[in-house]
Amino acid sequence: MRIVVTNCNTTQEMTEEIVRGARAAAGPGTTVTGLTPAWGPASAEGWLDSYLSAAAVLDTLRTHDGAPYDAVVMAGFGEHGREGVRELVDVPVVDITEAAAHLACLLGRRYGVVTTLERSRGQIEDSLETAGVARNCAAIVGTGLNVLDLGDEERTETAFLAAAERACAAGAEVLVLGCAGMTGLQGAVGDKLGLPVVDGVAAAVKLAESLVALGLTTSRVGSYAGPLPKRRAWGRPAGR
Repeated sequence: MRIVVTNCNTTQEMTEEIVRGARAAAGPGTTVTGLTPAWGPASAEGWLDSYLSAAAVLDTLRTHDGAPYDAVVMAGFGEHGREGVRELVDVPVVDITEAAAHLACLLGRRYGVVTTLERSRGQIEDSLETAGVARNCAAIVGTGLNVLDLGDEERTETAFLAAAERACAAGAEVLVLGCAGMTGLQGAVGDKLGLPVVDGVAAAVKLAESLVALGLTTSRVGSYAGPLPKRRAWGRPAGR
């Protein structure tokens, strides 16, 4: 089984970290390949970055000429684009936001999301609402860290634990890592908090494997029907 994991930004180091987490979660016989968009934001933090990222990820998958793949994992928490990717490709598409929330709902009545900046809350709320899992979300709490700050493990863990206390005080019984750049953090913070912590990258990989193993893929009836045949111009025309 071959899974492609798409980073939502152009930072190659983050793609490599995400792929390490995805491979750690993958079962025997699953190959994980990371894709980094050639253009777009260095980190996705806000509505502008998110929409730009969505277009870049779609373009990356549209032009991908590597080996065929069996599923796509979209590694952007709360970022746009998953519906468009489901129209574009003919394999299961699993978004880490949706995957983490669904698994969290199996582990407790209410979950909390600990993310990077507070400004990301609106996007995450909308993403969870669209996925049908917002009702069980007790809180979305920011750590105050930028996405590119997450490489500092000690600082990230300290900020996560502080934010987690606020989420738990709001009623969260399970926590979700609210950024793909946090992958791998769940073990350390889960032990200290004494409650389940769901990594969206790992959750998405396991769900993608399950869908492929069951022979299931995106329905083409209704919402995710294939794109209508028409001329589409991607990017700025040559000479302009």
